[in-house]
Order: sequence, then C-alpha cells, then structure tokens
Amino acid sequence: MVDYFSKEIHASVAMGKRIRQLFSYADASGRNIPDYMEKLRNEGKLPCRDKREGKAALDRLCELLQYDPEDVRKEHLPKNEDAFVGIGQNSGMQLYIEEDIRDNADVKRITERLNFPETIYIRHYKDILARVSSEGSTESTGKGMVLARKTGRLLYEGAPVCQNFGNSHFYYTSCVMNCLYDCEYCYLKGMYPADVPVVFINLDDIFKEVESLLESFPVYLCVSYDTDLMALEDIAGYVRRWCDFTKSHDDLTIEIRTKCARTDLWKDIEWCDRVIFAYTLSPDDIIKRYEKCTPDLEHRISAIVSGMESYASAVNDGSEAYPFRLCFDPMIYVKDWREMYHDMWERVMNEIDLMHIRDYSVGSFRISDSYLKNMRVRFSGSALVQYPYDVVDGYYQYPEKIANEMECYMEKLISESVPGAKVFRWK
Repeated sequence: MVDYFSKEIHASVAMGKRIRQLFSYADASGRNIPDYMEKLRNEGKLPCRDKREGKAALDRLCELLQYDPEDVRKEHLPKNEDAFVGIGQNSGMQLYIEEDIRDNADVKRITERLNFPETIYIRHYKDILARVSSEGSTESTGKGMVLARKTGRLLYEGAPVCQNFGNSHFYYTSCVMNCLYDCEYCYLKGMYPADVPVVFINLDDIFKEVESLLESFPVYLCVSYDTDLMALEDIAGYVRRWCDFTKSHDDLTIEIRTKCARTDLWKDIEWCDRVIFAYTLSPDDIIKRYEKCTPDLEHRISAIVSGMESYASAVNDGSEAYPFRLCFDPMIYVKDWREMYHDMWERVMNEIDLMHIRDYSVGSFRISDSYLKNMRVRFSGSALVQYPYDVVDGYYQYPEKIANEMECYMEKLISESVPGAKVFRWK
C-alpha cells in the first residue's frame, strides 16, 4: 500500500518517509487507509499528475489523519494499580551497583531496605540503560534497579519545552533517572533503550552545586522531571531530604512533580512553602490508556486533599496559597477529549479547595524530535507515539489549531471557576 500510494503521488524520498509514518499511525490507531484514499479521490486530490499535486495530496492525507483522533473509550482499558506508591519489598528485581560505590553508606542503606535476589556489580550505569535483551527487545520497567554516582554537570538550565512559571533562574536536576510508572507518552522512553530506574546516591554533590548557584541568585529548581520521586521515596528518601535542604536555603524554590497517591509522607516531612508539590491530573480514560501503573484520578485527588489539610494544620499561618500545583499537562488529543477533560475538572472542582491552590499548569503533549524518533522505533504499535505531529523548532507537537483549542478550553474552565487563578501555559 505504501509503494502504491507513493507511485500515485510521484513521491520523493522525503515524501516516502512521511507516507510510511502516516501509514504507521493509521495502522496503530486502527484506521483504514483505503477509506482515506477514496476520500482524496472524491475531493479530486487523486490521481496526481506530478510531484506538486502529490505533495498537496499528502498534506491533505496528513490533515485528515491529524484531525481524526483515537477513541479510547471503545478500547479495552487495563486496570491500573490503585494508589501504587513504590516497589517496597520486590523479590523479583535485580540490583545493579557501580563497582566504585559498593562500599558507599547510602548504597548500604538502600540495599538494606529491599530484598533483592541478586546483586550485580557493573562498570557504569549507562551499560545497563543502553542494553538490549538477547531477544532484541529493550529492558522494561520493574526488572531491575541501578545504584550509581552521577558525575559531570549536576544542574541544567530548564529546557524550552518546560514551564518556568515566571522564574528567571530556572534549572532542573536528575537525582533519579527513569520511573516506576509506565506512561506511554513519557520522553524517558526515548532517551535510552532500557527504562530501568537509576538512583544516583551522591545527592550531597547536587546540594553543593545548588548552593554554589544560590551565591549568585535565587534558584527555581525542578527535582522530579526524570522520575517520580514520591513513588520512589521508600527506596531513596529524597523527598524528605529535598524538603529539609530547601527549608534551610531561603532563596531556593523547588518543584516535585508527581502522579503518586501516597499520603503517608505528609506527617513526616518538614513543610516549606517553597517546596511545591505539582500533581499531574488526567481524565481516567487517559490514565487507564496512557498512564499505566499510575494511580487513578480519585486517588490523586485524595492525596492532594490530604496534603493540603496536613499543610494547613502544620503551618497554620493563614496563607491563602498552599504549595500545591495542579498540572493539566500533557493534555492528550482523543475523541471526546472535551467531554473527558470537562468531567475531570468537575471532579477536581468539587473535591479540592481550589482557592488554596498555588497555580495551574496547562499544556498539550509535546516532545523533543530526537526522543520521539527513538520511541517510534521502539513502539510501532502505539498510536500516540506514531501520531503525525507537526515539528516546530525541534519539538513534535499537535497542530497549532488542536493544541490551542485544547489548552484554551482547559484554561477557560479554570479561570471561570477560580477568579484570579494563576494559569501558566507553555509557549
């Protein structure tokens, strides 16, 4: 079918690559390409006399597929692990430890917490992340964990694709790489072939680098981009350590991004209004289809409510804004998306005291072109990954019309319900 269509539109080599991508998306999302070709014929786009007409036909095919989203409600949606909070005592995992840190105190502390059937000493953590199994597939989440020392640069300036929330000195750090969850759209799947979690045990080195920056200016630091630290707290204990560190450094504000539904941490942490707990919220149909192994919407909302109550009780300073952020990001384009996000917002509005929410993040799905290209090789059957996104300044994203419609709709829901709400959108 690819060759037939390519000949019919006089496709160049570049056009041929685009055709294969569109057909991959059609196959992954259950669309019948002959139906779309018939539509092109009815519109007079086919057959084509030359390459110029062929490009117009290809553009039209892309447009038809882009604006024909998936219907996730009609699929069999797997049941997620309700309120999944961490791995705990998982006897099925393999532990990898870099040889030069085998006697490190933090390594011993972590290994004593968990019952690993086997410990394997390795040269470098990237030897595991770059590994492909003998069957040709990549390593999957849950089959192991790596303890390593992070070297070189430890802090990075925030990427353009990330929201800086109005902060001039915006940075992020990676004290853990890879996640216990299995979100289909996660950019981490495009970084390395294997998605085994790597815990970097030299958190104190990161603290020192932060302190060096603080000598020059206040810092806004995201510490949970490359993982979900809340879900890994039983192992690493880094949420508590970041809370303690931030509270003792007045010019530091951090964000801990999470989907985790655990509530036990609230009684143990040192509350600080400069430690922002940013919860990703999605409609349940999106969670079940694309955010595998994560808590459902009900449990995420319950965790937020519990945290806000704990903060109010512990701090009791009369402040209106608590250090909680609601993130409707990434928004995923599917059939009936408007109804899904409206229903989700109704639940959020009815169960969370929004007058005490610090701010909101709104954004549609976007990802670096290099990461998505890797993911398309790994996940040929994922309609979300194979979708014919537009490329803008090195990032794949939905067509501007779709992205703007979705984001404006979500922003309007928030603004109409919470007058004066601070809503940040990715630009």
